Amino acid sequence: MSLTDISLTTLDGKPTSLAEFADGPVLVVNVASKCGLTPQYTALEQLAKDYGDRGLTVLGVPCNQFMGQEPGTAEEIQNFCSTTYGVTFPLLAKVDVNGADRHPLYAELTEAADAEGEAGDVQWNFEKFLLAPGGEIVNRFRPRTEPDAPEVISAIEAVLPR
Repeated sequence: MSLTDISLTTLDGKPTSLAEFADGPVLVVNVASKCGLTPQYTALEQLAKDYGDRGLTVLGVPCNQFMGQEPGTAEEIQNFCSTTYGVTFPLLAKVDVNGADRHPLYAELTEAADAEGEAGDVQWNFEKFLLAPGGEIVNRFRPRTEPDAPEVISAIEAVLPR
């Protein structure tokens, strides 16, 4: 199965898939509202604004697996993201990214290695996976790598449609 075929659900409960965004690159990020890394929402929103017209989609995936740092309901998550960080990029329904109930999307994403060659479980909130147009995983950035870090920007620019 291709990544673009995996069934997903938007934060407001509508069915979707990565095929909806397959024409451009997608930055998939597991997010949380009560994490020390939560301020990364600012840079993620800026990426969505700076590169959205060139095809990039930032896709937030709420997850409550790391010290319960995303306890909210879908409505609470949406409200927090929009009022606190002005988030306009799409958010998916809350999922597990690790363990026995890991979402099929993350079963595939976690097969990808990071810059040090390590694949496997998501380490924490705000781990980032960059997909090229069509859905191929091309980069994995660990949680402490800021969304606007030079290596993230250059990776995004490398897969933007010309």
